[in-house]
Amino acid sequence: MTTTVAASVATGKKIRPSLVIAVLAFAGMGASFMQTILIPIQAQLPELLDASRDDTAWAITVTLLVSAICTPVSGKLGDMYGKRRVAIVLLSLLIAGSVISALSPTVVPLIIGRGLQGTGMGVIPLGISILRDVLPKERLGSAIALVSATLGVGGALGLPISALVTENFDWHVLFWVAAAIGAVALALFVLVIPSGVSNAQGRFDLGGAFGLAIGLVGLLLAVSRGNEWGWSSAPTLISAGVGVVALLVWGWYELRRSNPLVDLRVSARGPVLMTNLASVAMGFALFSSSIVFPQLLQLPESTGGLGLPLLEASLILMPSGLAMLAMSPVAGRVEKRVGPKPLLVAGAVIIALAYLAAVVLEPTVWLVLVINVVIGIGIGLGYAAMPTLIMRAVPVTESGAANGLNTLMRALGTSIASAAVAAVLANSAVSSGGGSVPSESGFALALLFGLAAAVLCAVLALFIPKPRSVAEEEPAFPEGVLPHDKAAPQTDLLRTQ
Repeated sequence: MTTTVAASVATGKKIRPSLVIAVLAFAGMGASFMQTILIPIQAQLPELLDASRDDTAWAITVTLLVSAICTPVSGKLGDMYGKRRVAIVLLSLLIAGSVISALSPTVVPLIIGRGLQGTGMGVIPLGISILRDVLPKERLGSAIALVSATLGVGGALGLPISALVTENFDWHVLFWVAAAIGAVALALFVLVIPSGVSNAQGRFDLGGAFGLAIGLVGLLLAVSRGNEWGWSSAPTLISAGVGVVALLVWGWYELRRSNPLVDLRVSARGPVLMTNLASVAMGFALFSSSIVFPQLLQLPESTGGLGLPLLEASLILMPSGLAMLAMSPVAGRVEKRVGPKPLLVAGAVIIALAYLAAVVLEPTVWLVLVINVVIGIGIGLGYAAMPTLIMRAVPVTESGAANGLNTLMRALGTSIASAAVAAVLANSAVSSGGGSVPSESGFALALLFGLAAAVLCAVLALFIPKPRSVAEEEPAFPEGVLPHDKAAPQTDLLRTQ
């Protein structure tokens, strides 16, 4: 097949698959880059903004909360009103948030801007769903692998970029860089990504979105701030309690809706449920190393660390993201041969072996580099398999919402890892030079957590059943023809983006 395809019935535009994939991957990396943009200066934020550490912590937390809420909501909106249209709105909000952050002299506008930046994460599940709509079946596996991997790639590549900028320029320049990335992604989206057919049936489930937001905010606040507030403190317990109760009520409400935000009956299907649980475990495995290795690399040698400055440590960690990118075509070819389930199992096993080596071998800079690359390979394989497993088990009209929920599950795993590993390192800290640093036993236990999560992911993946959904039997669509186009001719009764 040629790379230039026939005109889409929906838009009259020619669809160039390679260009579409590149634009969606760039947009996904730009969105995930926002998650790590402040890490190099997180410790300096109180001084830079003349605010308390508790207040500046919200500049990190708010992005997590907004992105968690936005991914399933934007997926459903994309299914109803058009994925391209919703993605363009999200990228516009990301740019606005970047500009607000770049102009912020105090902590409050920075928090507002960071919240708007968090909406950009919804672009990744929307991009995966767009691939399903516009690509022929034979190109879908590697394309999904590439766009899905951007969840980890953006962070891995973003850390050294952020470190380089902050070491040489005013910290506000970080956000001008973010705004530029968002602007380029938006322009490419408008020019390259084809419009699809919307599938709006009934009203958007505003009550479901509100209930999910309350539940996620409660749980994620407890998880992300529990180390600072204290796990048995009133704020942590109240947040967790509100989150659990709100999600239970939300689930009851969703089951009674004709057009729910998240179709829990579909989500409870074996393939979808087990894939989402495995996604939580793999998200945990990914982020365990993301917390341990930066600290291990930067701590002074006298305290058991490897004594690297921030920029050098970031460059050591960056190849992990490149490994995820490199695995995309490999994952696509393997998935064609053996299917997505063995791919997910293989990815989890590779991650587990890497963590096992990290636990039993004496840490060196080169060992951390190699282990982190191997983890990146495993994550690249696993993240390639998850969206395919999900989309094989759900109708095409729900692919956006289902991918949004799966992305949320991965983010939930990283959030739990962040809290659990931080708690382990804090509780194992020893005094050094008037302060406290994580101990060797703390690092070892944190790496064991990552190993356990990878093993759990492999076990869960083994028990993913074969989907019985019609989605599994969907035929490949001709290049340039959207799934909806095949089902019915384009008429004025069908709204386009």
